[in-house]
Amino acid sequence: MADWIETGKKAPDFTLPADDGKKIKLSSLRGKPVVLYFYPRDDTPGCTTEACAFRDLKAEMARLGATVLGVSTDTVESHVKFRDKFQLNFPLLADTEHKVAEKYGAWREKTRFGKTSMGVQRSTFIIDAEGVVRKMWKSVKVEGHDEQVLKALGEINDE
Repeated sequence: MADWIETGKKAPDFTLPADDGKKIKLSSLRGKPVVLYFYPRDDTPGCTTEACAFRDLKAEMARLGATVLGVSTDTVESHVKFRDKFQLNFPLLADTEHKVAEKYGAWREKTRFGKTSMGVQRSTFIIDAEGVVRKMWKSVKVEGHDEQVLKALGEINDE
């Protein structure tokens, strides 16, 4: 279990397959901010609420220049079903071996119903146009999180 990446540090680069069959390389998105969020599972209540909230704010985030990327350990096929079911309008990336989640610190020991296991901790990172982590949320509470991210993006843009 790796430590969380720290704000002010260069975001670890990665290349992952997306729900559209293409591969996305983080460093290829330089020049504009990226909202990178890790979530535990496709089509589960909290993850669906979070994804739909980002979907609904995508136009506002795009006005601030930001690209939204969702990452979980689910397969591309699972992402396709999730995307289509909820008309998600941003890439979902398949980190099936949790290597990227580990680089960011989002692969953690979790306890649920008294059982301990490893899994993705819901977390979000704003990476600026130069590839530096500017803001992070380590343990996201879904309700209102989309608005917090939008506000932080606006503040970063205003600097």
